[in-house]
Amino acid sequence: MNSFFTALVNPAFPFLQNALLASLLASVLFGILGSVVTVKRIAGLAGAISHAVLGGIGMALYLSSTRLVPFITPMAGAIIFAVLSALIIGIVSIKAKQREDTVINAIWAIGMSLGVLFLAKTPGYRDPTSYLFGNILLVSRQDLVLLAILDVVVLLLVWRFYPQLEASAFDEEFARVRGVPTNLVFLIILGITAIAVVLLQTFVGIVMVIAMLTLPAATAGYIGRNLAGMMILSWIFSSIFSFAGLAVSWHYDLPSGAVVVVLSGAVFLGTTAIRMLVLRYQKRRGVTP
Repeated sequence: MNSFFTALVNPAFPFLQNALLASLLASVLFGILGSVVTVKRIAGLAGAISHAVLGGIGMALYLSSTRLVPFITPMAGAIIFAVLSALIIGIVSIKAKQREDTVINAIWAIGMSLGVLFLAKTPGYRDPTSYLFGNILLVSRQDLVLLAILDVVVLLLVWRFYPQLEASAFDEEFARVRGVPTNLVFLIILGITAIAVVLLQTFVGIVMVIAMLTLPAATAGYIGRNLAGMMILSWIFSSIFSFAGLAVSWHYDLPSGAVVVVLSGAVFLGTTAIRMLVLRYQKRRGVTP
């Protein structure tokens, strides 16, 4: 493991330093947005958005390669698809709750299928796995700046509207009675999550974003006593998992994103098992948890 720390302070490996900084910046989003996604139980919505992003990436690559829209970038295409998917899912969830699952599955499937079709018709070889699984070692300075800006925006929004966010997250009916615009809050959460998914796909990839949006937050949910505590703990857990995953992947020459998710999942499953054993013990002893 010493080789990782040696390389980390070596100026000859700036990509590793970028990767570590990206993981810490991404942990802010994983912690805060992941907690909201977990508490509101909209992980399925976030999952559909994260997979629909491939359609935007494929579209952008096709349009730029064929010179139809030469200036469009994969990130721009991904943001367009992500925001549109979030709006469609959000509006359907609000207006027609009974159709929510159908629309989520449709967005999920159509987005990925469009991505595959666009990539198939794009001149030259395009490997979709590079977009599906990501590579944090390829994070650029521009990615770091965008992540930092989104972190600041999310932190400011949470600080300014925390009471409304907490109320709508735990009890929408109560929040609506108190005058909180719950529908607007819901759409804003989905929109920010959609943009975060696009940026975070460079960290762990589209397929794994949903795991990091839920696993650290779910682990923090066993300990945190309120939404703020859950956000902070999830932020800390995400940072630890990211740093440890990067170190382990460097030492054993493994895909960093996959290692981070496996570590996160192992801790979550272990915490869940311990929680179940403690509750069973308390039940036998007649102790109220």
